[in-house]
Amino acid sequence: MKILIAKESIEGECRVSGTPSSVAKLIKLGYEVLVENGAGQLSSFTDKQFQDAGATILSAADWDDADIILKVRGLSGMRSDKLSEVGRIRNDQTVISFVYPSQNKHLLNELNGIDFNLVAMDCVPRISRAQKMDALSSMANIAGYRAVVEAANCFGRFFTGQITAAGKINPAKVLVIGAGVAGLAAIGAARSLGAIVRAFDTRPEVKEQVESMGADFLLLDFEEDGSGSGGYAKVMSDEFIKAEMALFADQAKEVDIIVTTALIPGKPAPTLITQDMVESMKPGSVIVDMAAEQGGNCQLSEADKVVSYKGINIIGYTDLPSRLAAQSSELYATNLVHLLSDMTPEKDGNLKFDLEDEVVRGATVIRSGEVIWPAPPPKLNVAQQSDSQKVEPEEEKNKTEKTSKGFGQIGFLGIIALVIWVLGFFAPADFMAHFTVFVLACFVGYQVIWNVTPALHTPLMSVTNAISGIIVLGAVLQISSNSMVTIILATVSVFIATINIVGGFTVTKRMLQMFQK
Repeated sequence: MKILIAKESIEGECRVSGTPSSVAKLIKLGYEVLVENGAGQLSSFTDKQFQDAGATILSAADWDDADIILKVRGLSGMRSDKLSEVGRIRNDQTVISFVYPSQNKHLLNELNGIDFNLVAMDCVPRISRAQKMDALSSMANIAGYRAVVEAANCFGRFFTGQITAAGKINPAKVLVIGAGVAGLAAIGAARSLGAIVRAFDTRPEVKEQVESMGADFLLLDFEEDGSGSGGYAKVMSDEFIKAEMALFADQAKEVDIIVTTALIPGKPAPTLITQDMVESMKPGSVIVDMAAEQGGNCQLSEADKVVSYKGINIIGYTDLPSRLAAQSSELYATNLVHLLSDMTPEKDGNLKFDLEDEVVRGATVIRSGEVIWPAPPPKLNVAQQSDSQKVEPEEEKNKTEKTSKGFGQIGFLGIIALVIWVLGFFAPADFMAHFTVFVLACFVGYQVIWNVTPALHTPLMSVTNAISGIIVLGAVLQISSNSMVTIILATVSVFIATINIVGGFTVTKRMLQMFQK
């Protein structure tokens, strides 16, 4: 079968659905690859690079030669217009691109009656097996990074703090609302530039991810889980929304840059930054509204524009991934290669639609002219539900095991106490005193080490080594002798114990720094 890497027709779209490296991989799958003339020009990929990779360069009028058409943006135009992308589709072809069927139902109506296949990269289910095909996450990652770059371009100051001969420069304060893929990418970019970063999300499970990247996670004194299906957030209660809006109002007065990424599938973007909040921000502050295409998280944002309002710049660009066209194209092309690899099990260049495969079924919008979107929920969700239903019995089982283990420990300690009591009748008084100290040391040491996280065992041992040095030092200092040999040995022991103490604490400090960001 022949694959065509089509040139994007939408003005301002710089991405391309294939790269020279992806062409080579598609050829290994058994496909013949065609590239539309100048398709990769805006992404810095020349026709010669595609040719060197094994592709054939075609004119814009040769879509009929292809069996599979790869695109970034969805098909444009009307069916009645034979020169439009929709008008150029023929029967038995397969188109793979971003589609967004819930927002482009008019496109599905235009394609009705054409006996072809339409695969939407934005409909790939978010399950573990499909992560390598998740083009939405690939683009969100780039968009989050680019959002910070655009903010830095508008922000008239350093992100990082500095102390110079001319005076002290305070670091910029950045607030990221929404800690999904885009939000985490924005956090990483802002932190790498030296800014103080704060983040908020309705999903409590992302707290560790945010903190692991060096940002502060803002918490509300409000118990409500914002986790929705597919890793997205859900609509929150009115009480929760009121609480978070109060938080955003307070933060708007303090921070220099706000990056918003909040989206709810199938719904307009929620308004999180009001006009009053914008007016409360410091002059020169910047807002990057990554949800501008869906109505915006900021009340004053406009899609594809930079709005200046009372000294505050509000960026509403909707083409952030396209502004890093080369990188976006590389990642998107890789996602396509992974999908085509799964749909070409024999590696013989023949595309197969296995609708029993939850990934293929989820991504397929039109099959042989029939609209089959939306797909049923992935089977994995059912399994997860079953696992969640088993949590309670499992917890009860663990409680029972812990109880029985506790009784076992008590019995073991009782036996030890009995042995010590028996020894007390026969052993000398000095032996029992030393033995008691030994037992207590073992018990205390066990309890201390057992309750420490395994990852911290090595630094803990460094500390205990230092403490043992102190104990040895104390014991040596208690020795009083008139013998010169004893005095010399004691001096050497003190010296070695001192090295042990200093080295133990030094090693501990350096090892704990490994766990700090």
